[in-house]
Amino acid sequence: MSLEERSILIVDDEEEIVNVLEAYLQKDEYKVFKAFNGKKALKIFDEEDIDLIVLDLMLPDLSGEAVCKKVRLKSQVPILMLTAKVEEDDRITGLDIGADDYITKPFSPRELMARIRAIFRRISDDRIKANILEFNKGKLVIDKVKKEVMKNGETVEVTPTELKILLLLGSNVGRTFSREDLVQKILGYDYEGFDRTIDTHIKNLRNKIEDNNSKYIKTVYGLGYKFIGGQNDK
Repeated sequence: MSLEERSILIVDDEEEIVNVLEAYLQKDEYKVFKAFNGKKALKIFDEEDIDLIVLDLMLPDLSGEAVCKKVRLKSQVPILMLTAKVEEDDRITGLDIGADDYITKPFSPRELMARIRAIFRRISDDRIKANILEFNKGKLVIDKVKKEVMKNGETVEVTPTELKILLLLGSNVGRTFSREDLVQKILGYDYEGFDRTIDTHIKNLRNKIEDNNSKYIKTVYGLGYKFIGGQNDK
């Protein structure tokens, strides 16, 4: 997501603070929405596609804590809290109810901008991690988006069915799937072939991704298969 596509909602009843933050954010090409009370903030949040909320705790109607709780009922959008409260318990409470970070007033707009950039970096990193499965210290990598498998840095050619099996097992490390489970999830409920077909796919996958030192798919005798993430298959 580019900066131009990121929308930030500023919620604070101090107009001067809002205007200063708006100027800094717009300079970095963020789209800015403003609210001077909690009810207006929730209305904007419901109507607009907001990527991050800068939320003051001390508001004239709903408290920042109440706004945060209501937002958290429907969204995991990042929330950066502004607070004049200096007590540790107040800051911990803000984090416990769902804030991602906080900054105490008075604050430097440059520091707040740095906090916002850090939050967006974490979001990007989390999305990347969610799309890539790594095992055995990176010796096996499965890219869900590119639909690629890498072993020791080299691309491994797998069939679509093998990839589906690998993604299912790799996304559920330690969970045992029966042959029937795999047939239904990979080949579909209406598949009329033999469930032993799965054994052939597993064998081919093992030949492609495993070696004497790295075992990934373990046979659970009498039950099925599970992914063990590069441990020795003992």
